[in-house]
Amino acid sequence: MSKRSVTVFLIAAFAFGALSLAQEHSNIHHPRLTPQTSGTTQGLIAVSPVNPRVVWASGRGGTFVVTTDGGRHWKAGVVPGAEALQFRDVQGVSDKVAYLQSIGDNTTDFRIYKTVDGGAHWTMQFQNQLAGAFYDCFAFWTPKRGITHSDSVNGVFPDLRTTDGTTWQDISSRMPPALTGEASFASSGTCVAAQGDRNAWIATGGAAAARILATRDGGDTWNAYDTPLVSSPSAGAFTVAFRDPWHGIVGGGDLDPADPNNAKTATSHDGGKTWALTNAPPVTGAIFGLSYVGRAGGHERHGHDDGGRAVVITANAGGAAWTPDEGNTWFTLPDVTGCWAVAFASPEAGWLVGTDGRILRISF
Repeated sequence: MSKRSVTVFLIAAFAFGALSLAQEHSNIHHPRLTPQTSGTTQGLIAVSPVNPRVVWASGRGGTFVVTTDGGRHWKAGVVPGAEALQFRDVQGVSDKVAYLQSIGDNTTDFRIYKTVDGGAHWTMQFQNQLAGAFYDCFAFWTPKRGITHSDSVNGVFPDLRTTDGTTWQDISSRMPPALTGEASFASSGTCVAAQGDRNAWIATGGAAAARILATRDGGDTWNAYDTPLVSSPSAGAFTVAFRDPWHGIVGGGDLDPADPNNAKTATSHDGGKTWALTNAPPVTGAIFGLSYVGRAGGHERHGHDDGGRAVVITANAGGAAWTPDEGNTWFTLPDVTGCWAVAFASPEAGWLVGTDGRILRISF
């Protein structure tokens, strides 16, 4: 074969490969985004779908919102006594039952509330008294079993657990020792992920390494594993999710605006013990939230995980993006800005929430 023939062959092969790649991308089913009216102009920070009809979200000014018809109508409310607080996490259980977790400027502003009547009344279950504690996120295995995670205080994580949905017990003695300065980020209520009946993972940063704290027994025992994400007082792992007991994704970055190019994701195939960076997502800043497109927490339906390996991420400075293959290929979500959190009830029913009461329904 002549050199010219080889050149022509290589060009043809490259063109065929490019065409195949373009055809492959053209076959990707891109999501549909539908704006919804939340009933509030307060910033929304966390979102928790119960199913495709019932969704709770929460945010600034002691605000919560709830829908029972898939977002066609939202009801907004403010928890009495919490008007000055931010609800950085929410856990929906049903159209009547939900939990909220708050942050604020004072030690006692870190609280957990619960409603059993659709938000008409709220009971405060926990109010922090420990100086230096900062409760970032919580997650639940069942309607009555969950954990909440705090930044470290004097080398200890003062984490709590409930087994009855009413009272919260200290499990700090069960947690791994904290690194100097180790903390988490209350960016979207997703620094803690619960999966199945007893698996949970916590994303940390703020220290020499960004780590994952993992339990296999409902919080009785924990292990700590390093991730390859950048870590510093303003950086680390922000958000974590698992689609089954073994396969998960973690996202993070740096809140320092002078260092915007550390928004990264990494995946694990061994339950969080080891992590490998994916291709870099097309966002800047820090990844605030992420969610598998399937049911939250990796719960399966009809014998398979509905969302497969598709993940949607949000970032504080760089909009949002999604991947159909757990970080190998990325697509931006056009015109999506200011969104803090994302979560799915099913591939057809997900929600992005953010600044000024913004809510978008996202459907694949």
